[in-house]
Amino acid sequence: MNEGARPATGVLIVEDHAIVREALTELLNKQNDLRVVGHANSVRDAFHFLTSKQALVGIVLVDITLKGRSGLELIKDMGAQGINIPALVLSMHDELHYAERSLRAGAKGYITKDSASETVVLAIRRVLSGEIYLSADVALKILNGLLASKKVTGVAQLTDRELEIFRLIGSGVRTREIAAQLQLGLTTIETYRQRIKKKLRLESGSRLSREAFRWIESGEGVRTDLE
Repeated sequence: MNEGARPATGVLIVEDHAIVREALTELLNKQNDLRVVGHANSVRDAFHFLTSKQALVGIVLVDITLKGRSGLELIKDMGAQGINIPALVLSMHDELHYAERSLRAGAKGYITKDSASETVVLAIRRVLSGEIYLSADVALKILNGLLASKKVTGVAQLTDRELEIFRLIGSGVRTREIAAQLQLGLTTIETYRQRIKKKLRLESGSRLSREAFRWIESGEGVRTDLE
């Protein structure tokens, strides 16, 4: 490092796919102003790193879909515990409601995993400079949604916790396993299932499972006739 140069900003990568972690680490460590200081594949491990080595971290790059609790829960936990480190969501999901939920949880930006390497680096630098970073198409959709002020329907009605459970159901995770992953009781999970069915107008558990699976596979949400 040249004399007088600013030290590189530490990046914590929270991602449960090793190949993605490795690719991001290689990309970011090539930058003069960024340095990967840690990896985590779960909310628990990430939070442990943040509480024990907070001084090393300047930004958290976090996936939404993790084993167990979601990346949104990590961002909320950070805010609740006063960990004032910006978080940038890097997700496989390009649905608008995930971007909106990320910002509401406290994230400072949202990009998808199919973004170009240059975009990932740009987004990190923008967030570190104090900006909110969204891709142009996501920002436009959010703005259009605000201007339209239309009634919220379909999957967009679900709370963050309900959406996470809906995703796990669609991924084939059984109720007992969902309870264990989210550290909730079986009765609580069943209550969430009933709420989801009511909001999406699904008359049975089997219909809930089918629609959740179809939503995961298509990435388009529940059919409009369910809204």
